[in-house]
Amino acid sequence: MCYFEFAPIHRDNGIISSIFLSKSFNEKQQNQLVDLVDVKIGQEYELVVTRYSGLYRYRVGDVLQVAGYKNNAPQFYIACRENVILSIDSDKTDEAELQNAVNNAVHNLIPFDANVTEYTSYADIATIPGHYVLFWELSVNDSTQIPPSVFEDCCITTEESLNSVYRQGRASDKSIGPLEIRILEIGTFDKLMDYYVSLGTSINQYKTPRSVKFAPLVEILNSRVVSSHFSPTCPNWVPGHKQWNNMN
Repeated sequence: MCYFEFAPIHRDNGIISSIFLSKSFNEKQQNQLVDLVDVKIGQEYELVVTRYSGLYRYRVGDVLQVAGYKNNAPQFYIACRENVILSIDSDKTDEAELQNAVNNAVHNLIPFDANVTEYTSYADIATIPGHYVLFWELSVNDSTQIPPSVFEDCCITTEESLNSVYRQGRASDKSIGPLEIRILEIGTFDKLMDYYVSLGTSINQYKTPRSVKFAPLVEILNSRVVSSHFSPTCPNWVPGHKQWNNMN
């Protein structure tokens, strides 16, 4: 037997402006949970489950949107899943695929003795069409100047490493805009960690999020951008069967 509750999610220009970052709830957050009978059409919620076997207000991770009612019962569809960290249109990119794409892109930095020390991402749907944004913090010698064209090559390599559905959206459907890499000031991800810790996350359990949606986190990152680079060309795509990499 399970009891379901729902944590409301609010967005500003597609960016989540209110969501519970911790896996557990404080008293104020518990008071914001909504019962099944109180969900509203069009609203997004994160599913929270309590089971008599021991789970108490466990955050499943799936984000649901209320599509309507049938026989007085709310009907939901899954707006996004926990393992899908980037999506603009029909594309779905998970953490493993993004990590592989970043690993491939970083090879362009080797001649400059530079490396990506930390990164995260978000799906920017405030632009038309929406596009993927990667935030990179680099380890590089102060005297080394990396030409902008190298970061453009990193963008291209990243896109070429993503699944065919993404590449179709870029090259054929034009439903996804050019991928963007934003280079950050050194120490930016320390600021990000400080913010999580200020909200109650244990420093011993903290892991850098591979995607961000919460508005204050995006603001921290954007406030420390030193340069921005876009993919200058579309990735290769051959018409055929759509395939998502690393997706079940």
